[in-house]
Amino acid sequence: MIKTNSLFAIDEEFELSLKQEFINALKDEYFSKMVSRLKLNENVLMKYTSRLKDCCCEFKNCMDCKGLDMCKNKVKGFVLTPKTNKNTINFYYQGCRYTQKNEYKDNVELFDVPKEIRDASLSSVYTRDKNRVEIIKKIKSYYTNYFTDKRDKGIYLYGNFGTGKTYLLSALLNELAKKDVKSVIVHVPELLRSLKESFSSDYHERFLLLKTTPLLLLDDIGAEYLTAWGRDEVLEPLLHYRMNENLPTFFTSNLSLEELEKHFVISNTSIDMINARRIIERIKKLSEPVELVSKNIRE
Repeated sequence: MIKTNSLFAIDEEFELSLKQEFINALKDEYFSKMVSRLKLNENVLMKYTSRLKDCCCEFKNCMDCKGLDMCKNKVKGFVLTPKTNKNTINFYYQGCRYTQKNEYKDNVELFDVPKEIRDASLSSVYTRDKNRVEIIKKIKSYYTNYFTDKRDKGIYLYGNFGTGKTYLLSALLNELAKKDVKSVIVHVPELLRSLKESFSSDYHERFLLLKTTPLLLLDDIGAEYLTAWGRDEVLEPLLHYRMNENLPTFFTSNLSLEELEKHFVISNTSIDMINARRIIERIKKLSEPVELVSKNIRE
């Protein structure tokens, strides 16, 4: 058994480590100027030291950049940028001077999804595969009807691995972004992990964004390591809110809705099964299932 004073010692050691990393980072002139502009308490800033150092590195890369082909940043044409929100820091990708002509992309926020998703477009969607006919029709219909009274439900796109499900729905959201429609694309397994590890204030900020964004794509639902907390405290209230507010929601998954319901059953108790069924009913209210069985385009 670990003694209580041992836990305190571990916490103190961790705090000292964070503080020392922050002090070392301040020796960099650009880092020091960047954090001073944020105007936050040092105890808050040091919690984000690693991420702030990433921002600093990307800002430096941009200083002498001669064009997109020379971009050294993680997301080509974008720089990781800190933004204060009360007593916390949010991080987002801001377009560099070479991508200003694509400002519409700022209407789409990405959380833990592949960077190529930012460039997904309907014009580059592969259309020769007959298995894609139904989903392409659904996407075109949604785009056409979005600004009318005939707006379609969202889409629950499921099927085998590597068929481009995320790309297809992201292309739709990117096209709507050109019409100034804001959206969020988030990878569900990473979302649940990061929310659980985040500070409480940051958790509420991100959760509010997911609840209220005009369009939401929950990518790879069913691939997460499932806990009762993730199911009942994150996914259920998120979907419940969006259902009540009639906010369009999209999903990608390797599982059919029947398989997803089994995935959401953790302990096989009656209450557990009801909670799993509640999630599925909300997904059905929010979206229309479309199966995509196609070749693995990642191979």
